[in-house]
Amino acid sequence: MANVEVSLKETMTMIEGALGVALVDYTSGMALGTLGGGKDLDLAVAAAGNTDVIRAKVRTMEHLGLNDDIEDVLITLGGQYHLIRLLRGRAGNGLFLYLVLDKGNSNLAMARHQLRRIEAELEV
Repeated sequence: MANVEVSLKETMTMIEGALGVALVDYTSGMALGTLGGGKDLDLAVAAAGNTDVIRAKVRTMEHLGLNDDIEDVLITLGGQYHLIRLLRGRAGNGLFLYLVLDKGNSNLAMARHQLRRIEAELEV
Protein backbone atom coordinates (compact mmCIF):
# COMPACT_ATOMS: atom_id res chain seq x y z
CA MET A 1 0.00 0.00 0.00
CA ALA A 2 1.21 3.51 -0.81
CA ASN A 3 0.45 6.80 0.88
CA VAL A 4 -0.79 9.89 -0.97
CA GLU A 5 2.65 11.44 -1.54
CA VAL A 6 4.12 8.22 -2.92
CA SER A 7 1.10 7.65 -5.17
CA LEU A 8 1.24 11.18 -6.60
CA LYS A 9 4.98 10.84 -7.29
CA GLU A 10 4.43 7.47 -8.93
CA THR A 11 1.69 8.95 -11.12
CA MET A 12 3.97 11.76 -12.32
CA THR A 13 6.95 9.49 -13.00
CA MET A 14 5.25 6.34 -14.32
CA ILE A 15 2.55 7.83 -16.56
CA GLU A 16 4.02 9.24 -19.74
CA GLY A 17 2.90 12.78 -20.51
CA ALA A 18 1.66 13.54 -16.97
CA LEU A 19 1.56 17.30 -16.39
CA GLY A 20 -0.12 17.31 -12.98
CA VAL A 21 -2.03 15.14 -10.54
CA ALA A 22 -4.21 15.77 -7.51
CA LEU A 23 -6.09 13.74 -4.95
CA VAL A 24 -9.37 15.56 -4.36
CA ASP A 25 -12.17 15.33 -1.81
CA TYR A 26 -15.30 16.03 -3.86
CA THR A 27 -17.46 16.64 -0.81
CA SER A 28 -15.40 19.75 0.01
CA GLY A 29 -13.65 20.48 -3.30
CA MET A 30 -10.28 20.54 -1.53
CA ALA A 31 -7.15 18.98 -2.98
CA LEU A 32 -5.62 16.66 -0.36
CA GLY A 33 -2.39 16.54 -2.33
CA THR A 34 -1.04 17.84 -5.62
CA LEU A 35 2.07 17.38 -7.71
CA GLY A 36 3.04 19.09 -10.95
CA GLY A 37 0.95 21.77 -12.54
CA GLY A 38 2.40 25.27 -12.86
CA LYS A 39 1.40 28.80 -13.72
CA ASP A 40 -0.81 27.56 -16.58
CA LEU A 41 -2.26 24.66 -14.57
CA ASP A 42 -3.43 25.61 -11.07
CA LEU A 43 -4.32 22.23 -9.60
CA ALA A 44 -6.20 23.72 -6.63
CA VAL A 45 -8.54 25.63 -8.97
CA ALA A 46 -8.89 22.56 -11.21
CA ALA A 47 -9.70 20.37 -8.19
CA ALA A 48 -12.52 22.67 -7.13
CA GLY A 49 -13.90 22.95 -10.66
CA ASN A 50 -13.81 19.22 -11.30
CA THR A 51 -15.63 18.66 -8.03
CA ASP A 52 -18.58 20.42 -9.66
CA VAL A 53 -18.31 18.05 -12.65
CA ILE A 54 -18.48 14.98 -10.41
CA ARG A 55 -21.32 16.36 -8.30
CA ALA A 56 -23.33 17.16 -11.44
CA LYS A 57 -22.79 13.68 -12.87
CA VAL A 58 -23.77 11.98 -9.60
CA ARG A 59 -26.91 14.14 -9.41
CA THR A 60 -27.80 13.34 -13.02
CA MET A 61 -27.36 9.62 -12.43
CA GLU A 62 -29.67 9.85 -9.42
CA HIS A 63 -32.33 11.68 -11.48
CA LEU A 64 -32.08 9.02 -14.18
CA GLY A 65 -32.36 6.24 -11.61
CA LEU A 66 -29.02 4.75 -12.65
CA ASN A 67 -27.75 2.46 -9.93
CA ASP A 68 -24.13 2.27 -11.04
CA ASP A 69 -20.71 3.67 -10.20
CA ILE A 70 -18.64 6.21 -12.12
CA GLU A 71 -15.24 4.74 -13.00
CA ASP A 72 -13.77 7.79 -14.63
CA VAL A 73 -14.57 10.94 -16.55
CA LEU A 74 -12.49 12.08 -19.51
CA ILE A 75 -12.35 15.68 -20.70
CA THR A 76 -10.49 16.12 -23.98
CA LEU A 77 -9.03 19.53 -24.77
CA GLY A 78 -7.04 20.58 -27.82
CA GLY A 79 -3.69 19.77 -26.22
CA GLN A 80 -4.55 17.92 -23.01
CA TYR A 81 -6.53 15.07 -21.54
CA HIS A 82 -8.08 15.62 -18.11
CA LEU A 83 -8.85 12.29 -16.44
CA ILE A 84 -10.93 12.09 -13.27
CA ARG A 85 -10.90 8.67 -11.56
CA LEU A 86 -13.20 8.12 -8.60
CA LEU A 87 -11.67 6.01 -5.85
CA ARG A 88 -13.30 2.80 -4.74
CA GLY A 89 -13.32 1.07 -1.38
CA ARG A 90 -14.10 2.34 2.07
CA ALA A 91 -11.06 4.67 2.24
CA GLY A 92 -11.84 6.20 -1.14
CA ASN A 93 -15.40 7.35 -0.52
CA GLY A 94 -15.77 10.91 -1.76
CA LEU A 95 -12.29 11.07 -3.34
CA PHE A 96 -11.00 11.19 -6.88
CA LEU A 97 -7.64 11.25 -8.61
CA TYR A 98 -7.35 14.05 -11.16
CA LEU A 99 -4.69 13.60 -13.84
CA VAL A 100 -3.73 16.04 -16.59
CA LEU A 101 -1.89 14.60 -19.58
CA ASP A 102 -0.11 16.19 -22.51
CA LYS A 103 -2.26 14.94 -25.40
CA GLY A 104 0.65 14.74 -27.84
CA ASN A 105 2.95 12.88 -25.47
CA SER A 106 0.71 10.31 -23.78
CA ASN A 107 -1.13 7.06 -24.31
CA LEU A 108 -4.61 7.48 -22.86
CA ALA A 109 -5.38 3.76 -22.59
CA MET A 110 -2.11 3.08 -20.79
CA ALA A 111 -2.62 6.08 -18.50
CA ARG A 112 -6.08 4.80 -17.50
CA HIS A 113 -4.62 1.34 -16.83
CA GLN A 114 -1.77 2.73 -14.72
CA LEU A 115 -4.08 5.07 -12.81
CA ARG A 116 -6.29 2.09 -11.87
CA ARG A 117 -3.21 0.28 -10.54
CA ILE A 118 -2.07 3.33 -8.56
CA GLU A 119 -5.57 3.71 -7.13
CA ALA A 120 -5.58 0.06 -6.00
CA GLU A 121 -2.32 0.61 -4.07
CA LEU A 122 -3.30 3.97 -2.58
CA GLU A 123 -3.97 4.07 1.15
CA VAL A 124 -5.66 7.23 2.37
